[in-house]
Amino acid sequence: MTPQKLSRREFLARDAMGVGFVALAALLERETLRATPPDIPRGPRSFDLRPKQPHFAPKARAMISLFMHGGPSHMDLTDPKPELSRMDGKSYSGEVDYSFVSDASRTLLGSPWKFRPHGQCGTELSELLPHTARIVDEICLIRSMHSGHNGHEVSIRYINSGVPAVLGRPSMGSWLTYALGSAADNLPAYMVLSDPDGYPVDTMSNWSNGWLPSLFQGTVLRAREPRILNLDPPARLRGQAQRHYLDLVDAFNADLATRLPGELALEARIASFELAARMQTAAKDALDLTGESEATRKLYGLDQDATREYGTRCLIARRLVERGVRFVQILLAGQPWDTHENLRESLPGICKRTDQPAAALVSDLKMRGLLDTTVVHWGGEIGRLPLVQARSKPGRDHNGQGFSTWVAGGGFKPGITYGQTDEVGHRAVVNRVTANDYQATLLQLFGIDHTRLTYHHAGREQKLTNDRPARVVSEVIA
Repeated sequence: MTPQKLSRREFLARDAMGVGFVALAALLERETLRATPPDIPRGPRSFDLRPKQPHFAPKARAMISLFMHGGPSHMDLTDPKPELSRMDGKSYSGEVDYSFVSDASRTLLGSPWKFRPHGQCGTELSELLPHTARIVDEICLIRSMHSGHNGHEVSIRYINSGVPAVLGRPSMGSWLTYALGSAADNLPAYMVLSDPDGYPVDTMSNWSNGWLPSLFQGTVLRAREPRILNLDPPARLRGQAQRHYLDLVDAFNADLATRLPGELALEARIASFELAARMQTAAKDALDLTGESEATRKLYGLDQDATREYGTRCLIARRLVERGVRFVQILLAGQPWDTHENLRESLPGICKRTDQPAAALVSDLKMRGLLDTTVVHWGGEIGRLPLVQARSKPGRDHNGQGFSTWVAGGGFKPGITYGQTDEVGHRAVVNRVTANDYQATLLQLFGIDHTRLTYHHAGREQKLTNDRPARVVSEVIA
């Protein structure tokens, strides 16, 4: 294809001089456009990532979500059930919804692992979580989460985007960046740290912007080095050569903008070029761990094979929120907590991989004075049944009726447990917390009234909680 036949779009896509797609994808419409406040849904609107005023004074300013795809087994990790252990091997008389009927049984399975109290708060945790046990005084452990659905995708979409099963809605990170913008001048507001082994279940829906403008979509970092490709131009094009190139592109853009006034996407891309140049330095700094002390690296488990990869991503997440990134997701490939079989071997393995880095993140944020304003979330989309899933190496089937998650920092009360499941851990029976309750509470901590955060789409005012019943769980707010 000759230069004379290249369209402007093709020209920029083919010869971006090392600016990198990440900047164009995440920094759109940031400098030249004015944002409409979130609760003014109608009329002409434009969007950017400048910091926005929340509805009221926030406690939280950033969030790191450690999403545990597959459904951690709460009765083996965070929710001790002595009665389940006592009834091990006996038949369960309650009503059960199975995901895999062919493997179903009614035989109760007590936890093979011991629980004991930890910290000044005395919260009981499993022996599989020794590092989380050390930070138990910092976390708010919710033992009464409820999705009401057993499937992975339906529950992920409920917790992550507000409505069960519906595909194509904005994720929570997109809603937060839409509402509040970014505190980072040179980095995307919403970043996703993916797993080297592949995408999580439900793939890109986990960080989708849905029908919100594309600048609110999560920016995915590569799982291996280099985490962002093409941050530097080729050696022959650096310095004055790149400056001449950018000046030429600026001239093209200015001419086209004059001929097409009000073209928001065009204005956004023009603004992104200079931002992308600044991002070249900022991104390299944020992702460079060489300056971290040996003590910090050891804290996150970077000295151990089992924890090195996940610990590296947790440490990068801390560095990103330090630099003003609003929302960071750390995701796991597939659904490693989906322990249908071989529970005794598979559960210790995934705990070994994630327990130390997750606890280190909370400890490190606290030491640096960041935990007060940064929410750390740990949890999955469902839990597990208290029954044996009858295979040669037994496991547990899905359970969306009651499970656990924990949160720390950002205004959540530390050192408490909230809610209860029944005596065998099947259903949330005290202070049930739905996904929409959790979302409303989280938005509250960021200074946002969930009923006022709207976006006009498909003829109506859309919300994260989408007019579903939702309460702010004030009992877990400090």
